[in-house]
Amino acid sequence: MKTNLTALLLMSVITITAKAQTIRAGINAATISITNDGDVDESKILGSFQVGLTGDWKLTSFLSLQPGVLFTGKGAKSQSGNTTDATYYRATSNPFYIEVPVNLVFKTPTKNFKFFGGAGPYIAMGVAGKNKAEGKFLGLAFNSEKSIEWSNDDPGTTDYEEGAGYGIMKRFDYGVNLLTGIETTNVVLTLGYGHGLAKIQSGSNSSADDKNKHRVISLTAGIKL
Repeated sequence: MKTNLTALLLMSVITITAKAQTIRAGINAATISITNDGDVDESKILGSFQVGLTGDWKLTSFLSLQPGVLFTGKGAKSQSGNTTDATYYRATSNPFYIEVPVNLVFKTPTKNFKFFGGAGPYIAMGVAGKNKAEGKFLGLAFNSEKSIEWSNDDPGTTDYEEGAGYGIMKRFDYGVNLLTGIETTNVVLTLGYGHGLAKIQSGSNSSADDKNKHRVISLTAGIKL
């Protein structure tokens, strides 16, 4: 299953890249949900970025299908205490994914300046990232930096998790997108929101950590090719 899903992602990347119509880049405000209802701690938002390509396959005069290929940062940060305290702790987890969204987008039927809005699913594969921690304990400073370890779990397998382990992040993420923005003859400005549906922790088949899922707000600018 893992091999099939990876092959599907690679085929999607090749197809979309070949037919891309817009190159885009922008900033992400990433966090991770902390409750089963999907609530997040807004003070723990992590700044990151994304770059990528999107297509625009016209279905009607006001409706388009927009697949994309993105290199995008997700994650969150946490902190206890302040740097001036004798004891404090600060940590960030900043994973990067190759993400393939497919959005259905409605556009106003105007010629040179359009408003648009849309939604659709995405699937993503973790490829890089760092976990960092620093702080002090009773005045003694410490810090660490480590590359993120990924499991090879496939969303299609429900009875076990391949490559599971404590402290390891699941490689595959999936969820839904919402987006809105404006489009001119040459430029596309987009405000987006990615709502992850897959729990990010590896090493457990229980529902105790199902609450931890990616949330990303993004602001991007695109140039039509």
